Amino acid sequence: MIDRPRGFVGGPSGPNGSGLPRFVGAASAAIRPILLPAIRTIRTLFLVTTLVVATSVAIAQTPTPEQLRQLEQLTPAQREALLEALSDSTATQQQAPLTEPVVVTPRGPDRQEAMPAVARAPGQRGSETIRRPLRHFGYDLFAGAPTTFAPATDIPIPVNYVIGPGDTVELQLFGSENALYSLVVTREGVLNVPELGPVSVAGLRFSELKDTLQLRVAEQMIGVKASITMGRLRSIRVFVLGDAYRPGSYTVSALSTMTNALFVSGGINLIGSLRKIQLKRNGRVVTTLDLYDLLLNGDTSGDARLQPGDVIFVPPIGPTVGVDGEVRRPAIYELKREQSAGQVLELAGGLLPTAYPQASRIERISASRERTVIDVDLSTRDGLRSSVQADDLVRIYSVLEKRVDIVQLSGHVYRDGLVQWQPGMRLTQLISSVDDMQPKADANYVLIRREIPENLSIRAFSADLIAALAAPGSSADVLLAPRDQVTVFSFEQNRQTVIQPILDELRLQAGRKEPEQVVVVSGRVRAPGTYPLEAGMRVSDLIRAGGQLSEAAYTVDAELTRFTVGADQARETELVNIALANVLAGDSNADLALRPHDVLNIKEIPLWRDLQTVSLEGEVRFPGQYPIRRGERLSSVIQRAGGLTDTAFADGAIFLRQALRQREQEQLQELTERLQSEISAAELSTDSDMEDAAARQALLQQLESAQATGRLVIDLPHIMAAKYDQEADLVLAAGDRLLVPEFSQTVTIVGEVQFPTSHVYDQGISRNEYISKSGGTTQNADKKRIYIVRADGEVVASSGSRFFRGRNVKDIRPGDTIVVPLDADRINRLTLWTNVSTIIFNIGIAAAAAASF
Repeated sequence: MIDRPRGFVGGPSGPNGSGLPRFVGAASAAIRPILLPAIRTIRTLFLVTTLVVATSVAIAQTPTPEQLRQLEQLTPAQREALLEALSDSTATQQQAPLTEPVVVTPRGPDRQEAMPAVARAPGQRGSETIRRPLRHFGYDLFAGAPTTFAPATDIPIPVNYVIGPGDTVELQLFGSENALYSLVVTREGVLNVPELGPVSVAGLRFSELKDTLQLRVAEQMIGVKASITMGRLRSIRVFVLGDAYRPGSYTVSALSTMTNALFVSGGINLIGSLRKIQLKRNGRVVTTLDLYDLLLNGDTSGDARLQPGDVIFVPPIGPTVGVDGEVRRPAIYELKREQSAGQVLELAGGLLPTAYPQASRIERISASRERTVIDVDLSTRDGLRSSVQADDLVRIYSVLEKRVDIVQLSGHVYRDGLVQWQPGMRLTQLISSVDDMQPKADANYVLIRREIPENLSIRAFSADLIAALAAPGSSADVLLAPRDQVTVFSFEQNRQTVIQPILDELRLQAGRKEPEQVVVVSGRVRAPGTYPLEAGMRVSDLIRAGGQLSEAAYTVDAELTRFTVGADQARETELVNIALANVLAGDSNADLALRPHDVLNIKEIPLWRDLQTVSLEGEVRFPGQYPIRRGERLSSVIQRAGGLTDTAFADGAIFLRQALRQREQEQLQELTERLQSEISAAELSTDSDMEDAAARQALLQQLESAQATGRLVIDLPHIMAAKYDQEADLVLAAGDRLLVPEFSQTVTIVGEVQFPTSHVYDQGISRNEYISKSGGTTQNADKKRIYIVRADGEVVASSGSRFFRGRNVKDIRPGDTIVVPLDADRINRLTLWTNVSTIIFNIGIAAAAAASF
């Protein structure tokens, strides 16, 4: 009997036989006919819903007699709706795939860095020293997405699969009768087969299930055969306990094994064992899983299939041994049956080709808790049998980086690298032609670094490859020794960066009896610097090391500075004059032998200098770049350029010099720093207002953005006059620029006026009238300090002069700029205000004039 919903009282027909609720029984008789049909409809829908829910919970189960009796009481329309709902629910559940179990968020590989590990002591691997902690082997198996290891649901069912409640059996009958049934094992472990009745299948293996059903069909249904397969499988709940990453209860597929459950739970904690994972069933240990068999050998025979209620227990990690150095898998390994060093090496994958097993060590903590080291030779059988204990560290060192029977070629060649050395090998066998070198290689100076095995020192000497190729097998074609390093230089590279390591080695092996074997060449050679002193080295050899003489070298004589220690144990300096012309001619008497720390200075040809040019731009007949002689003056270059044009404005000529621009920029930087200091001091004052602070900051920003022009004020008409003052005519320098504009008919007014602008020049207009044309001065103007900037850059101030008195106030010329400065007394604490504002105005005027070109 289906339970009544909460709120209904009485029997099936209610207290008055109508099945109404209590509040309806008390209602008026007028509304009772309206409510009765609605209540019957609600009861019918409730019955249908209850049947649907009950049927969806137990799919493919035979309806009970009570359910059949309730079904017969339904109308045809209600039955059709119920069957449609049942059909949709069954189809949905049959088509729904097996939901994958929710897995623990995967661990990142970086967790391995935090695990307890044996620290690696400094050792050599290759040419670099390494030190890093060892990682426990195998735990990175669980770092990553564990869904990769979820059991597949579409694989063939193994014959030893155990049937349990919730499994779906697909039964197909064929022969005299054809039918297809999808049957679910009930909670009692019974399979209700139509026409055969209930069959107890719980606990049977899949092969036993097939045999049982086929036997029953053969006995009870004549002429009918059966085909049995498994459909949707049940889920089982297992426990993962111990030192697992996330211990707890997990729902997994019935096809899951121990490793599947471990992956679903996130794996094993860093202190858990990988080699003694237990599977417990009904309180007894069924099997033990060793993950090393899976990781090292791919053996899954110990990966048992799970059953409901199984417990996977991860015990703490057992004894461990670290293996470090030249092995394939340096790590910390958990011991199980391994007792010797050879067995531990097998866990680590064996030795690398670079291993030197003869010098292996076992680092151990003794019974008295003291650290000790045991030397073993792992290349022998006895060494491999050496016993290992818990917490040992087996360290295998690498072979030495020292190479034998090789020669190294580097530098400006096409094929550099290591070359096999052979007895009697010479330089021309290493570099057989100049075609082996890249363009611009210095073939006259090839540096060779050689190691002396007797005293472990080094020696450096050079060879002339051109002379060696001209006479193979001669003394110029030097014999090479094992481990020689041969370097070919380029004329474009800085040789000192390559030679410096050799010089450092020579300095380290120098002493009181043997000074540092270096010499220096400076001056006009192509590659000046410090070079190794060779045995029997002479002045010509040092010139060859420096890349030969440059174009500007003075070839008559040179100067050799020699340092010696006198009888009083004081360092003395001796200057030796070298007849360089004789040295270049091959005179052996003039070609002196060199000593340690000798410095050869190659002089420059007198009055030699690189090409220097100046630029003439604007209104000259032939503008352009002009080379200049030493001491040449501006008027001379202008004459070479054809003089000025008819429209040239000589009074407004602009002369720029690079040295002045650099000096002005430095002064601007210094002035900016001083201004910053005074602004900081002014802002600390209590009587400083916001308006003054804003004005100071604006001035500072203008000064910081100002760029020096390097303008030099010149009187070009006076220089170009037929009879000019020799002192006024400029001596030119490299990079000078002369900018000659066209004749200007304007007068410009800038600063504290209402409308800063330019006006057409009028000879009869005075300064104040020009200012009036620009709207007059502002209230912030300093009328006492108005000044004029002439077109040639000359500044004429009104203060302390007679310029603006009387009629001179009308002495305004074409191209002039009238500057009305700001009243500096408004900000009395800023003493640099007047100078800074003047500098900014002058720089702006000069920059605007130069920008017009």
